[in-house]
Amino acid sequence: MKIRYLGHSCFLLTESTGTRILTDPYGDVGFKMPRVEADVVSVSHGHYDHNNVKAVGGNPVVLDKEGQYEVGGVEIIAVKSYHDNANGEERGENLIFKFRLDGIEVCHLGDLGEECSSSLIEMLLPVHVLLIPVGGKYTIDSEQAKEYVDRIMPSIVIPMHYKSKGLSLDIDKPDAFLSEFEEEDVEETGASEIELTRDDIDEETTKIILMERAKNAGKDA
Repeated sequence: MKIRYLGHSCFLLTESTGTRILTDPYGDVGFKMPRVEADVVSVSHGHYDHNNVKAVGGNPVVLDKEGQYEVGGVEIIAVKSYHDNANGEERGENLIFKFRLDGIEVCHLGDLGEECSSSLIEMLLPVHVLLIPVGGKYTIDSEQAKEYVDRIMPSIVIPMHYKSKGLSLDIDKPDAFLSEFEEEDVEETGASEIELTRDDIDEETTKIILMERAKNAGKDA
């Protein structure tokens, strides 16, 4: 499977069979959403920087409700959570999505804002690849994100929803989150796409991979 980072909380996940899943397409956040086609679009919540479904081609299935799904051979679970730590009273609900692609369990936490709890963790496990917000202010902050990583124990962690070049949102850079880990466990390769097989998943270690935003949905020129 391939994971391509399109910026903010948006990833294009492509299974070896060709099924394409796009997470949280964004509106105007200071840079433009690339032109992209997908078979499935997951929407964690209704804010403009996560629900720009109209920007996605390919007549995708849009998933924006809690439940269990199967599309194009990919098993998908959407779990209700909260965008804040006040049971949704401040910013509403948030959907966490889990996708099983080529035997790899990928979890996208959306704009998760609630503190870590055993009940939520149990619903998510197992997780091999964790896509986690780290910018704080509207989501969990760096320390809370570290607790989720420690409790979930994924093989690979990919930060999202942080202050990056061109982003107009007032959120934090990923530096504080990255500093929570040993230097040898953090990779800042500048890659916008990674390719994984089940053999790449080492359940004994956790690697943090900071990805660069791709300017397009295909191979970079």
